[in-house]
Amino acid sequence: MAARKSPIFDTATTLGKLIAFLGISALSGVLAAGLLVPVAAAAGTGASASIQFFEELPAELERGALAQPSTILAADGSVIATLYEENRQPVTLDEINPTMVNALLAIEDARFYEHGGVDLQGIMSAVVSNVSSDTTRGASTITQQYVNNVLIDASLQAGDGSVTFSGGKTLGDKLREAKLAIAVEKELSKDEILEGYLNIVPFTGTTYGVQAASRYFFDVAAADLNIQQAALLAGVVNGPTFYSPELNPERALERRNLVIGAMLSNNHITQEEYDAAVASDLGLNITPTYSGCVGAAQAPYFCDYVTHLILNDPAYGETLEDRTDTLYRAGLTIKTTLDPVAQTAAQTAIQETADRATTDPSVGHSMVSIEPGTGDILVMAQNTRYMPGTEAGDSVLNFNVDLYQDGDPAQPLGGVGGFQPGSTFKPFTVGAWLEDGKALNTVINGAKRLYPQGDEWEASCFPDGAYVLPDEDGYEPQNYGDINYGNYTVLEGLAQSYNTITMETARQVDLCKPFEIAADLGLHDAKSAEGGYTPLQVSPSALIGGGTEVSPLSQATAYAALGAEGLTCEPRALTEVVAVDGTSFPVPEQTCEQVIPKELARGMNYATEEVMERGSGQLLEYGDVPMAGKTGTNDDRSQTWFMGYNSGMATATWLGNWKENSVGLGGLQIGGQVYPEIDGSFVAAPSWERFMQQIPDRYPAEEFVNPPQRMLTAQRSPTQMTPGEDNRVEQLDFDNNEDDDNEDEG
Repeated sequence: MAARKSPIFDTATTLGKLIAFLGISALSGVLAAGLLVPVAAAAGTGASASIQFFEELPAELERGALAQPSTILAADGSVIATLYEENRQPVTLDEINPTMVNALLAIEDARFYEHGGVDLQGIMSAVVSNVSSDTTRGASTITQQYVNNVLIDASLQAGDGSVTFSGGKTLGDKLREAKLAIAVEKELSKDEILEGYLNIVPFTGTTYGVQAASRYFFDVAAADLNIQQAALLAGVVNGPTFYSPELNPERALERRNLVIGAMLSNNHITQEEYDAAVASDLGLNITPTYSGCVGAAQAPYFCDYVTHLILNDPAYGETLEDRTDTLYRAGLTIKTTLDPVAQTAAQTAIQETADRATTDPSVGHSMVSIEPGTGDILVMAQNTRYMPGTEAGDSVLNFNVDLYQDGDPAQPLGGVGGFQPGSTFKPFTVGAWLEDGKALNTVINGAKRLYPQGDEWEASCFPDGAYVLPDEDGYEPQNYGDINYGNYTVLEGLAQSYNTITMETARQVDLCKPFEIAADLGLHDAKSAEGGYTPLQVSPSALIGGGTEVSPLSQATAYAALGAEGLTCEPRALTEVVAVDGTSFPVPEQTCEQVIPKELARGMNYATEEVMERGSGQLLEYGDVPMAGKTGTNDDRSQTWFMGYNSGMATATWLGNWKENSVGLGGLQIGGQVYPEIDGSFVAAPSWERFMQQIPDRYPAEEFVNPPQRMLTAQRSPTQMTPGEDNRVEQLDFDNNEDDDNEDEG
């Protein structure tokens, strides 16, 4: 509720006007004494007290940098999002139509070019007008208003509440502004003052400066304002809410026409122009510039990831408050790695697969793509709408990223904590097999078997070099559909995603090795929160993806490393960050390391290529381009994956239940359909296919290089041999193997 005015001081009453008259007269007297300091001092007049008071007031206006929006740009220069506390687009005076200047001066300060910052004649004229009429006329000059806005801006930035707004100003406040206005007039030219004023003054709650206001109200540049548009803006500055053309259109129209009349009285326009202008309507074309990732033009979750990276980086400020100030006020131009064409394709595929309108709100779907050999993040998309709140399908949580940057709780990334990888983890077991000197075409006994409690597995990362199975009932892995138990090569076991083959493959090597290879390639616990990445959970069940929860970005990083033949690159989103004042901020360089031998990566790629040729990816149509991949599904079928990669791009496609204590996807609506049972090949893989079909040839890929022959040559596994049988080499014709069952646990 507004405070009730005292009838004594209410300027609407005659007594109030007289008191106001006396107050302003006192102000004028002090100002006159201050302006005549040399004369008064020489004459020894009785105004010495006023002179001393005026002299002790601040005589220099400290003008800080105006807040300017920061812009996040995609790799092609297109805008991802604009971030601001104050939407301001500074322009020079010659970029503002002179009509705007004329309108402002006509209504606010017609004697602007005649006074020295304080207009005593204007003050007395305002007093006489206010006492003798029912209107209230201000007496502050443009220079004084400029000073007032600078003081308000400085106070808001400092957060110290040191500025009193116009309704509660004392005589001392007004004198301070007057003296500073006089000082500003000595320091700046009239045109510089006008330029400063027109860039700092507010027009709405978040729109500052004439350029941003022109864009907001009319979607034109300040240089292109016509008479009625300029008059409307000139009228608004006196009361951005009171005269708001959105909130109070009738009042705004009346005020605009008053300004047009003042322009006519001051000979800025002709009678004909006046008649045409006042006859026009407000002509609004509201065009807001939305702030933040909520208003992103594209890739809102990538925008969110970028803002977290900056807010986590001490290069942008010592404290989070400092970094926030830099991000939202320093006018940063943030150049990134995002490819808008690929991003649009991914978002389209996701919406066609699991749009929020026809998908259960607990079902999330995302894609993230990385360029092998650079680590550049090309795509980051998901099916929810970036919006805080509880409406179904709205979320600001990013499915693609970890909870924390580098596992540091002080550096949040806005993620949900990852998801179990399912059978997308199996290629790392194949890697451990090859690293141990074994071959892909070795036949393994994939019979169904129970590993009893106490069963020991070689595991160099455990005490005494062994993992001892703790489960009281033992551990009995099953294949999808509880079928396809038998002898298969390691290669076919991966292509068909047979769990028993993966398990027995790992049984014959160091159990820790698959997890070490995965970690070296870039896979890590998405919930790491101890100032570093928590080691991946090592256990037999984790070999088929039932262990550590990983983020899609981490998955894409690891598979991109395979696409680059073992060269792991840190994911990179930022390429350049420069503030409006020219300050350049450091961005991560491309950081890559050869973590496994190229030959080992080639062997793993040979195996994952087979998935696309004969396994769960064989029906996918993605163009005539070399491709390797792997599907994945966790045990309770709540998380499904498809990993598709080559030397040009690696993409992690995830679809799953993102809610805490998630249940399986069976029975939940996904894109208007309900699946009784689901795995990675049902929905996630076809969604990736839709993505790839939209960007043919955008990321050319080289043919995968074959591994050395020793990695292919087959021999029977000792677990399949009969007593007394030697390890004779057996060449298997994999292409003519009659068992082409496309069952896939993952």
